[in-house]
Amino acid sequence: MPATTILRSRRRSGPAAFLMTFVVAFSALSLTSCRGDPQPDSESGKGAVSNNAAPGKMAGRAALGEGGALYPRAIRLQHSGSANGRVLASSVVHKGGDGVGQIQESSDGGKSFRQVGTVADPKAADGKGLCCATLYELPKQVGDMPAGTLLWAASFGQDEKPEPRMSIRVFKSTDHGRNWSPLSTVATSPNAKGLWEPEFSIDAQGNLVCHYSDETDPRHSQKLVAVRSKDGVSWSGPRDTVTSKLESDRPGMPVVRKLPNGTYVMTYEICAAGGKYACVAHLRTSRDGWDWGDPSDLGTRAETADGKYFLHAPNLAWAPEEGNPQGKLLLIGQAMYNKDGSRAQGSGRTIWTNSKGGEGAWREIPAPVAVKSGKLDSCPNYSSSLLPSEDGREVLEIATDYEGGVCRPYFGTGKS
Repeated sequence: MPATTILRSRRRSGPAAFLMTFVVAFSALSLTSCRGDPQPDSESGKGAVSNNAAPGKMAGRAALGEGGALYPRAIRLQHSGSANGRVLASSVVHKGGDGVGQIQESSDGGKSFRQVGTVADPKAADGKGLCCATLYELPKQVGDMPAGTLLWAASFGQDEKPEPRMSIRVFKSTDHGRNWSPLSTVATSPNAKGLWEPEFSIDAQGNLVCHYSDETDPRHSQKLVAVRSKDGVSWSGPRDTVTSKLESDRPGMPVVRKLPNGTYVMTYEICAAGGKYACVAHLRTSRDGWDWGDPSDLGTRAETADGKYFLHAPNLAWAPEEGNPQGKLLLIGQAMYNKDGSRAQGSGRTIWTNSKGGEGAWREIPAPVAVKSGKLDSCPNYSSSLLPSEDGREVLEIATDYEGGVCRPYFGTGKS
């Protein structure tokens, strides 16, 4: 079954623009939408829906916050002194045309959350657009920022008029997410194309690295790049990490985790022009977190022993594992497919685990949050967040799903 395209929001107008949107949709150049309204689902034909709503409950899972939200992330504080152990969650919320980052906190290991902070900026106000935020705790000092400083970054300006000039901006918090201040701009688009999905890591030299998806190179519909900084303020690069030899291919949505042996593992999707593997989850590794080898090497497709694979929006987590010094990896994707290209029965209700650093086959386990909608747009199970417990025996998941036409994040904990 061919993959449904997920369209990143981009301003278009007039009949020619509508035709171009139609053509792109059926070319499967999967673009991520992270506006206030998820894009129409091409399978159902239904229109966009709001992510603003009153509180709600659904059986077997708990709603995060009191309204609609997108692109959840969760971290456990490990370098913040007396605050260690707290779980922080972020999501993108749109209220009255303003995009903001919403910060929730749990002091009971993810059983309950309360809002403690908001990240707001004029560059995401008045309908300019905000997308795909990330949340990160510094594990070591970077510049004058001590370990435990929180970083939040997102893509700004995809809907700015008369023409978008997107940027990736970084904010910091020194009080565990209560208050936020601007830190730096990682990158600014030189044209009307997009910069998406920032992700932080620390390389082997101690530099802060920001990975993101870049549409601005005319030689590539999209590629993955990285920049790095010694202080979080000035950034050098960019350096290509994944670039297909086919101009139409779209590597995107990078997520990086470091193993105890020092190896860095990156997961990402590669959206191609068609076929059952369009937007399939891939993996690659790096010895130092900066040099990922030949960018044209597209990496390895993640699969189970019987050939199942994930399409769209993969996310990755590392967990300790008893008897295994290197621990295990947990992987999730928006939708799971069988080897023959049909939608797998456990799609939306399954995560994978691998105890060999991502090598070889992955094993299926039940997801803590059962996502009910099977749509392939920017809401259901889209870039769900996985946060293992400190002993690795359980995992907290935050996943978005529809409730009455509203996209909402839900959380739950299960065995890993």
